[in-house]
Amino acid sequence: MQQVILAIAGKPGLYKLVSRGKNNLIVEALDGTHKRLPAFATDRITSLNDIAMFTETDDVPLMDVLDNLKKLEDGKKASINEKKASGKELQDYFTKVLPEWDRDRVQNSHIKKLITWYNILVEAGLTDFKEPEEPETTEEK
Repeated sequence: MQQVILAIAGKPGLYKLVSRGKNNLIVEALDGTHKRLPAFATDRITSLNDIAMFTETDDVPLMDVLDNLKKLEDGKKASINEKKASGKELQDYFTKVLPEWDRDRVQNSHIKKLITWYNILVEAGLTDFKEPEEPETTEEK
């Protein structure tokens, strides 16, 4: 799932990769409109799989952060209204999701965007944020 969900700079929301054209990608909005549009090489297109959040130690992949959020909210939409919450409320909420987040480099706008994206993904039914881990097999001789 992670490879086909895209964020496009300057365009709100998230998009699903539908197909590849000669000089562009065809993407579909994950909101209720399901509007399809072309995305060109000049657009800054990022796969959600390539995004990470700053922490005090290592950066944490966005999919891990989304999975933490899913566990906190029991798979439902976020319990905080990111548009109306104060900066302090956002930070307190995000501390429950990612306790070791870097308070100097992660802005309130990043937290709002994360929550917005999470809600879009939940509404679209795309909540398998982490690939299932392959069970390790031990060979006996």
